[in-house]
Amino acid sequence: MRESGENMPFANLKVPEGLLSAEQKQELVSRVTELYVETFGERARANTMVLVDEVAEGGWGIGGQVLTRAVLQGG
Repeated sequence: MRESGENMPFANLKVPEGLLSAEQKQELVSRVTELYVETFGERARANTMVLVDEVAEGGWGIGGQVLTRAVLQGG
């Protein structure tokens, strides 16, 4: 990472819409930031961007099957 901040660490987490609470999202942001700090050093903290992107119901799939919250929650 350059000192100028040109190459900021960036993580884009895709999660089902409405599945996580605000506190759970905060925990994800904090833990991913800490991982980047461990990897790149303390200077990365101020420049680390974590985007928690909520995907609408039925907006993604695996193995040719559309996933729903019920499927992801084991139902």
